[in-house]
Amino acid sequence: MTKKLLIVVLTGLFSTTAFAADLYVRNAGAGGAYSTVSAAIAAASNGDRIIIQPKTNGTAYVENLTINKSLTFVSETNYNRYFIQGTITINPAAGRVVTISSLSSGNFTTYNVVTSGATTGGRTTINLYNCYLNNVNTNQANTTTNISGCTVLGTITLSHGRATSNKAQYINVYSPTTDTSPATSDIELYGNKSDFGISNNQSNYNFKFYNNFCAGFFVYAIKTGSANEIINNTVYNPNPGDLGPFHINLNNGNTGNIAIMNNAASFVAGATDVCIKNNNNATVTATYNLFTNAFVTEGAMIQSNNSGSVNMNFNNTEYTISGMNANAGNPAVSYTDLDLTRNDAGHYGGSNSWANYWPADSGGKPQVNYLLTPRTISSGTLDISGSGFSK
Repeated sequence: MTKKLLIVVLTGLFSTTAFAADLYVRNAGAGGAYSTVSAAIAAASNGDRIIIQPKTNGTAYVENLTINKSLTFVSETNYNRYFIQGTITINPAAGRVVTISSLSSGNFTTYNVVTSGATTGGRTTINLYNCYLNNVNTNQANTTTNISGCTVLGTITLSHGRATSNKAQYINVYSPTTDTSPATSDIELYGNKSDFGISNNQSNYNFKFYNNFCAGFFVYAIKTGSANEIINNTVYNPNPGDLGPFHINLNNGNTGNIAIMNNAASFVAGATDVCIKNNNNATVTATYNLFTNAFVTEGAMIQSNNSGSVNMNFNNTEYTISGMNANAGNPAVSYTDLDLTRNDAGHYGGSNSWANYWPADSGGKPQVNYLLTPRTISSGTLDISGSGFSK
């Protein structure tokens, strides 16, 4: 068979956006700029960009911010964050888009990025890129949060959106109410590091959890009739606990499907030695998962090609895995790795590989925050999706 190499050049991945006006914030208002971010917000109009100068002595702009317009916040110095000591509150409105890039809360760990309430008559979109934050609590109704390349000292809590290549203690997809203006996309968590785990406790959307490195997955709610995926993740938990690495315990009475596939896991058995647990109404399919522990399940599920007592090595500092996970995932072509070999179980396997996003700070270069490429091309349209941001 003759093999042909198809080379596709993607242009415009890092595009330039035209803003209505640029407003500058500098220390003591140097050069006629605003001296506070709040003053710039008050003077700005929807669509404007606020460019903030990091203070030369490393101190913070000490102020609480209320953002009530569609605005973009960036650093005046490339690859250098500005510091704000204060809580950032985003007031929702239909069609409002707020983008915050290169913000740091520094060591001021009592301040968060929050939304003040639900959006009515439409949706609010919040984009957070390359930030160093305490907590992110943007899980109000009709709110989409896209967060990428951020370090969050506490918890990321969102109700809908996409989270890629972040480090956080915990990532919680949670919505206390039903979205009245539903989004058309799924919830996507790709390539994140979470010390305590990732949970889903919302019933508005399908979820896709791919290529994360975390302590476990905990599902407490799903959308009725949904198709959800937990694929190509690495779960490593050296501390004994009450829950196993894949814990499904629905509390909302909904029914739906959850595919658990191509994952690699190791955990210290505490109150439980169960690798995958399913309570209540979910239809769980578990295939091609590897565990260093004995493979133990609890509850109804469809199983095939899972393995226990597998020799694998995990590094919780470098976020690596090695051993028998190589070429051990689903052999279907649609799951092949970036080098087009058979899927490696764990967070480096498949199209959404951890390698797409990390290292997050590679010499101050622009960063990819989403990349999905097809594994096969037979006929029809070639569909490649990608996006990125400059620091």
